Amino acid sequence: MNLKELKQKQWFKIVSNKYVLLSLIFAGWMFFLDSNSWFVHHELDEEIEELENNRTYYKTEITKDKATLNQLQDSVEIEKFARQQYYMKRPDEEIFIIEYDTIRE
Repeated sequence: MNLKELKQKQWFKIVSNKYVLLSLIFAGWMFFLDSNSWFVHHELDEEIEELENNRTYYKTEITKDKATLNQLQDSVEIEKFARQQYYMKRPDEEIFIIEYDTIRE
């Protein structure tokens, strides 16, 4: 196939049009090389999704902590929390922590 036959083809006439070529170059530039390219937008969308997931996680943690703070308004509950979480004791008490071995034969 020589150049003369190639120029007679319909698809070559369309692709070799200067406006089509310019549009293809512009689309390639905008899609791959521009500072606002599709890749940059895709990365930013992933970052936004991750931040929204973090936001929902921290909102649930805040509600749990608020519920714990409301529960700790009583001195009995504060003492129970301190004993369970921080292994605190009264001066005349002894604490024995029992750990079970989870390895079974």
